[in-house]
Amino acid sequence: MNFKNVVVGVDGSDEALEAVRWAAAQAERAEGELTIVCAYSLASYSASAMDGGFAVVNEESLKQSAIHAVMEAAKEVRTASVPVATEVRLGDPVSVLTAISAESDLLVIGSRGRSGIAERLLGGTAFSVPALAECPVIVVPPHKAGKKFTPVERIVVGVDGSDVASAALMSAVDMGILWNSPVDAVVAVPIATGSGVLSWLPVAVDRHAVIEDISKGLGMAVEQALDGRSFQVSEHVLDGSPAALLAEFSTAVDLVVVGTRGRGGFSGMLMGSTSQSVLQHSTCPVMTVPSNHQDRRPNPTESWERR
Repeated sequence: MNFKNVVVGVDGSDEALEAVRWAAAQAERAEGELTIVCAYSLASYSASAMDGGFAVVNEESLKQSAIHAVMEAAKEVRTASVPVATEVRLGDPVSVLTAISAESDLLVIGSRGRSGIAERLLGGTAFSVPALAECPVIVVPPHKAGKKFTPVERIVVGVDGSDVASAALMSAVDMGILWNSPVDAVVAVPIATGSGVLSWLPVAVDRHAVIEDISKGLGMAVEQALDGRSFQVSEHVLDGSPAALLAEFSTAVDLVVVGTRGRGGFSGMLMGSTSQSVLQHSTCPVMTVPSNHQDRRPNPTESWERR
């Protein structure tokens, strides 16, 4: 996957501008193109809790705010050496961005909107779009401290421990090759706590053997994801909560990659709500990859603080 066709959703907030800068860097690195999109919807709401009247938001005002949002975003990337297009669409932002994802390589959004028309336009988009999108989604949080988010120099991907290369792992490898960034593939197995997912195992079960099997499966999955390509992917099987470990990794890496749904191996037990938790707590951009995204791929033969 080359991630050349990059779309970024904006809402007039500072968080959205952070996403625009990241998206522009990605499009430039991939020698692709960038499309800046703002969607707005006409919502009716009760004017008073005591009467049956409704107030309608002025359509022209919302449209002008959306136009202003994309124009301000375009100014942020005027020096980027990539083609930049802007679009303003009428419709629910989640629905619009989800529809766009079917024809995009990568969708980029800010983690939350706080200003301008942000609350009306994006609201819960940062959590809804990754769950519904058909392409990988990058959610960019506010940059508070430490190294800038780009260039991407270190990537970590959460893996479920099966011997089948997940869409998240393959996308992480593709992104690592694009940025010339080493990838750390991590399987988190909460064993030592006594209340973890493997605490149900009988005492007679050799936990070291379980870890060895998971490590073997991880190695096979990485080999499949590389598909003969020479690239550095480090493999780790660690004791702990997947979400907590990936959130901690986010303080030291530039991109965390997770799947939106785990499949196979220990996925059901280990990766259940990991993606949503990581989105909430990561201090670096998070890439969520639909579990069925590999079906769209071309044939390979053809409160943490950043340090």
